[in-house]
Amino acid sequence: MSGRRALWFCLGRLLICLAGLAVTSNSVRADDSTLIERVKSTWRAQNGETIEQIISNVSKVAHFVPGTWGVAEGVDRNEYVFVSWTRHRDNKSDEQYVITWKIALDGTIELASTYAKPMELGWRALALSLIVSEVTDGERDANLRFLHDPANFNFVTTVQGQLGNLLRRGRCTIVEPVGVDYLPKPNDKPTKKGCLWRVLLLVNCNIPGPRFFTHNGVITFEKSEGQDWEPQSFFAQRIATFPPGSWFDRIEPKEREELEGREKPG
Repeated sequence: MSGRRALWFCLGRLLICLAGLAVTSNSVRADDSTLIERVKSTWRAQNGETIEQIISNVSKVAHFVPGTWGVAEGVDRNEYVFVSWTRHRDNKSDEQYVITWKIALDGTIELASTYAKPMELGWRALALSLIVSEVTDGERDANLRFLHDPANFNFVTTVQGQLGNLLRRGRCTIVEPVGVDYLPKPNDKPTKKGCLWRVLLLVNCNIPGPRFFTHNGVITFEKSEGQDWEPQSFFAQRIATFPPGSWFDRIEPKEREELEGREKPG
């Protein structure tokens, strides 16, 4: 398959590899740039942000240095557009990460890199997910201020309003750990939950209420493609149901059983 740029992959948890890419040349086809521009001008996040807007904003807050764009073809005959990136501008190794988009035979364009799926929610979600990975990997100078700013979680919406605004009004601060992920459905387990975005936060809230909620309270929301965000934890359900200031006015029986079970010694 002539006229294809070679892809260099790194060994690392963040990298999504394109299985089966057949690349036999270091040259670039004349129409590669046209395909790249097509992806850049067509693909949009769910909030309307473009690829270039996302890359530009993420590079300002995370260890994200964009590199070169390229095109490759898979054994499935679909074409893939990719952009490489590294965590550091002075990276002296050959290690690079890539974000890839698949151009199907019918012309449909979709993000193929599972680890980068948060970017479908907008640049803040991608930045948060990358910073979480930096913290996990022990990266120096990870942007914890951005990671703990409630305003950056306003892409999670509820009937009561945007999550970040609700946390501020509820006098809650975000602590470690934080999770912003996309969970694919395992191919060998079709009945298992998957193909969804998940946001997990631990918070301390300076308000009256059960310590189970106000100290290291667990907030978990999940969103499937085309669906609204749904609360998964008890605290998330309260945030989505009641306005700030009345989260703990009433404790449901199921929640009280959970609280009492945690309070029992041993």
